[in-house]
Amino acid sequence: MTNAAPVSARRDLTQAPLLVAARGGAPSHVPVWFMRQAGRSLPEYREVRAGVPMLQACFTPELACEVTLQPVRRHGVDAAILFSDIVVPLAAAGVDLDIVPGTGPVVADPVRSAADVAALPALDPAQVEPVAQAVRLLVGELGQTPLIGFAGAPFTLASYLVEGGPSRHHERTKALMHSDPETWHALLDHLAGLTLEFLRVQVAAGVDALQLFDSWAGALSEADYRRFVLPHSRRVLSGLADAGVPLIHFGVGTGELLGAMREAGADVVGVDWRVPLDEAARRVGPGVALQGNLDPALLFAGWDVVEAEVRRIVEQGHAADGHIFNLGHGVMPETDPAVLTRVVELVHSLPVAPERERVRS
Repeated sequence: MTNAAPVSARRDLTQAPLLVAARGGAPSHVPVWFMRQAGRSLPEYREVRAGVPMLQACFTPELACEVTLQPVRRHGVDAAILFSDIVVPLAAAGVDLDIVPGTGPVVADPVRSAADVAALPALDPAQVEPVAQAVRLLVGELGQTPLIGFAGAPFTLASYLVEGGPSRHHERTKALMHSDPETWHALLDHLAGLTLEFLRVQVAAGVDALQLFDSWAGALSEADYRRFVLPHSRRVLSGLADAGVPLIHFGVGTGELLGAMREAGADVVGVDWRVPLDEAARRVGPGVALQGNLDPALLFAGWDVVEAEVRRIVEQGHAADGHIFNLGHGVMPETDPAVLTRVVELVHSLPVAPERERVRS
């Protein structure tokens, strides 16, 4: 397994608002970044990506670096997030898949049996060296802005492998986990190892925080999440406990799972727009920061609506032991970038939570 770079070798970002908030401190201002900020809505992104397939872009260090930097330059956000995709480590390891425009990841040979799981390749760190190179380029360019690395959580990766692509109901995934738990756990154990390896490569290259995306975990009941998913997400996050960087855990539609997701071991739990942050703080309990949670659709509703929602969210975020402002999911492609810039300016102008004793586990 790749060793993480020692904390002493990293940039001194001890006062960076995002990192302070993630660790439960009192930042100089409320930090803000946006999921899917690297690309999507920016005309400069569409220009540099023209004619370049998604996976090729992810494995081209200079291009990945440029796209990652674009929202930092334009919006003044408090963090960059590495331009990549959650299926990158699968593709790097040799899984036959493609990211189809308008559809998403499509897997040529779905994984639905014990033999399929046994045939899955492991990840050699050398296979994601272009990603590490992009991180190293970014560390040299970002100055005092933290860089967030990320990966897909084992359940979400498994859902793509089992379904063969995106799914509304995850019927094959749920059928496998219940009808053949042994094969299911073998699959997630393999994916946890692959994910952990990929994240440690990013840490060794110099990222300052990590986000584990369990995008589709909200399709599960809490009982199924605890039985079939939580142990494997916990393995990933506990395997990064010595990395010296804050860990963020996020899923969509996971309001009923927030308490269980906190048990996976992250420093920050991401919250989508369905649960107010003060209620989310109650569900996760003390000792963890929250990230979120403006509904990305409301960015189309006019500035008066956006401003009122931003103010409400920042106020409710005071209930948490640390708050990082974000959307409740990713930036939509048609979003006006000027609105995102105004959101950053507004969030930065609002007061941080009052000083209080913070409990950290």
